[in-house]
Amino acid sequence: MTLRHLAIDIGASSGRAIVGELDETGRLRLTEVHRFENGLVRRGGHLCWDIDVLWESVLDGLAAAHERGLTPATVGVDTWGVDFVLLDGSDRRLGEAVGYRDARTQGVREELERTGVLPFSEHYARTGIQYQPFNTAYQLWALKREHPEQLAAARTFLMVPDYLNFLLCGEKANEYTNASTTALVGATSRDWDRELLGRLGLPTDIFLPVSMPGCALGHLRPEVVRRVGFDAEVVLPATHDTGSAFLAVPARDDRAAFLSSGTWSLLGTELAAPVTTPNSAAANFTNEGGYQARYRYLKNIMGLWMIQCVRRESARPDGSLPTWGELVSAASDAHERGFRSTVDAEDERFLSPDSMVAEVRAACAEAGQPVPGTTGEVACTVYDSLAADYARTVRQMQELTGTSFTSVNIVGGGSANAYLNQATANACGLPVYAGPTEGTALGNLIVQMIHAGELADLASARAAISRSFDIKEVLPHE
Repeated sequence: MTLRHLAIDIGASSGRAIVGELDETGRLRLTEVHRFENGLVRRGGHLCWDIDVLWESVLDGLAAAHERGLTPATVGVDTWGVDFVLLDGSDRRLGEAVGYRDARTQGVREELERTGVLPFSEHYARTGIQYQPFNTAYQLWALKREHPEQLAAARTFLMVPDYLNFLLCGEKANEYTNASTTALVGATSRDWDRELLGRLGLPTDIFLPVSMPGCALGHLRPEVVRRVGFDAEVVLPATHDTGSAFLAVPARDDRAAFLSSGTWSLLGTELAAPVTTPNSAAANFTNEGGYQARYRYLKNIMGLWMIQCVRRESARPDGSLPTWGELVSAASDAHERGFRSTVDAEDERFLSPDSMVAEVRAACAEAGQPVPGTTGEVACTVYDSLAADYARTVRQMQELTGTSFTSVNIVGGGSANAYLNQATANACGLPVYAGPTEGTALGNLIVQMIHAGELADLASARAAISRSFDIKEVLPHE
């Protein structure tokens, strides 16, 4: 009997429930059974995730799979990294799940440096995690200042996917790939850095032993079974979406650069050991945890968030938005007319501006470059800026790891963007292999399939991906 598995894959702007199975020829088949919106809401002066709505969407995804006759044997949840919830002694949530785009962490790194509590150079050497203003370590410091009573009452710390998996089965776990994004896990120990927690004045007993992807947590709670109509085993995937996406890269050799292209662009490679040198810290590369204790050596780049904002700001008089294809076509037309401008896609000014279009135009004007006027010119600027940043990152990564990369392998929704794929190949001077688009959900599913014994290991999983999906090759020109 064919086993089916369900990936609940939630990103910053949307989520999806995707059923995966291996057919009799060894090919992977994916069926999307549910899709839902996600986004930040303002509560108590902060930008927060509506966790209760997300939980209902998770349940709807399970129910949809069963209603479609695609009842899964296992299920796993992945989301973005960094963000968390705290539970009290009765497993009730304390406060809101504040999102990483919130401003509460502004100035935290500078405060820790100024007071000598935690210089970033030491922080990086211990954890290998890049500086981001929203690192979980900084979020917890900000929470301690604003709501010390929440930390005092806390008995459990769970990342967002940990919490959703807990709601499914009643078992708590801190999964490794997501825990590593907190900048509180030792780079080599792969466990919570207790000394670091103490330095930050955080209660050490709220952090659970770190669990690796592939662990089975347990079966669905009885009340969940009644709601969705079936029972299933909850298996920890790589719960950080980038950790799952990297698993889905059908790399042709061990010198492949990986790019998970979605709301964020995560560009890096797989390493057997972390790189925590001062040069790596200065370049702001991170060493996030990966499947089977690998390291995802990568850099966070602003990504398609920029173009998502541009699209929202480009509503027509009737309220409709341009399609993604229309934006790509408009960018291509602007490029063919000779429009050329770029911005620094890593600049924090693009993290959460009041208007992305206005911010891109202002950055171009400040740099003395042509200022984009039309939506196509703005889109062209964003795409070309991302490609330029990818090329710069690949060059830095080559210098820091001593690896000469042979290709850029793109998974996720951005892999379907023909203009950006070609711009990336041109800027990097390397062939681009684009696809599969559902990389994150696919990586989630193959961990479940390895757990079930249907796939022997990661190598056989990547071979199955190569057989199952159309991977487009894009060669550099110009």
